Amino acid sequence: MITYEFLQNYWWLLISVLGAVLVLLMFVQGGQTLLVCSKDEAFKTMIINSLGKRWELTFTTLVVFGGAFFASFPLFYSTSFGGAYWLWMLILFTFVIQAVSYKYRSKEGNIYGAKLYETLLAINGFFAPLLIGVAVGTIFFGAEFTVSKTNILNSSASTISQWGEWHGLEAIFNIKNLILGFTVLFLSKTLGSLYLINNINDKPTEDKLKKHLLYDALIFVVFFITFVAVLLASPGVEYDETGYRWVEFKYLNNVFEMWWCLVMILAGTILVLIGIAETIFKNGYKKGIWFSGLGVVLVVLTLFWIAGYNNTAYYPSILDVNSSLTIRNSSSSEFTLTTMSIVSLLIPFVLAYIIYAWRSLDKKKITKADIEKTSSDEKY
Repeated sequence: MITYEFLQNYWWLLISVLGAVLVLLMFVQGGQTLLVCSKDEAFKTMIINSLGKRWELTFTTLVVFGGAFFASFPLFYSTSFGGAYWLWMLILFTFVIQAVSYKYRSKEGNIYGAKLYETLLAINGFFAPLLIGVAVGTIFFGAEFTVSKTNILNSSASTISQWGEWHGLEAIFNIKNLILGFTVLFLSKTLGSLYLINNINDKPTEDKLKKHLLYDALIFVVFFITFVAVLLASPGVEYDETGYRWVEFKYLNNVFEMWWCLVMILAGTILVLIGIAETIFKNGYKKGIWFSGLGVVLVVLTLFWIAGYNNTAYYPSILDVNSSLTIRNSSSSEFTLTTMSIVSLLIPFVLAYIIYAWRSLDKKKITKADIEKTSSDEKY
């Protein structure tokens, strides 16, 4: 028999999958940061036209991620998206300028020039992963909010949750959140180079991308090791029938108590490093994005699991531990989760279509000759 607790666990699993896919797809943002690293117009045009076939996926996945959170764990949605709105508005703004840039960069009548839109794409590339990493960091390290469900019966109270005057911007100045933010940023840059090496058939471009990959990967590894060390040494909020309390080394305990998490994070890390190393040191190797991409999915899945499972509050409140959100106290009703679970059975078919479309678009690699022949209406 499917229980309410099973449904809550199931939907946290789906949220974890969406979060992992979102981090993987931020290779688009990482690739865009390369636009400010070269004056070679052909190099930049190939990058933009390669990423232009994928840019909608990141934003769409972000929207689906938010929508799934709203439907399955509405208290988190109302607390974070509704309370820390300045942080989320900044993230949304970076995606708006991305959409505008891909639409108008090479169109006739562009009075601002391609450079302006390339700069906007680079801004999205740098700040979207950084700010999303900061936002996700609050899932581990907590945020400054309180929750009072009784406010829903109080006509004079406008919201269930209360935040300070900064409404999420304070998260940007938390060093632990910033460590995760820069980890996600340099991971996206690493994945961006790996994807472009796979998708562009041009030796000079490949050589340039390998240089960027080497530097970005080294910085990513440093930040990733630092983040893991900080996370495992940090306290987390644990709950049971007696209440909520801060517990030292909670995330470290979760890794060992859920042994499969330790296996997955080690396997994922190894796959990421294999994809990077093979691409850098093996001449002509272009499949690093697949190894590293799978590794990223495994690692991010594990991080979400140790944040939400094993009686752990996935959104700790720094101001009031009893306001911390868990998959038990923040989920939708059993009826809602059951109904959505039926709809979720269509997800494998959607994923199959995405894979099919992806493979179809990638059958022909991008070359400099193709870019020169392409009309301005077909370019990004």
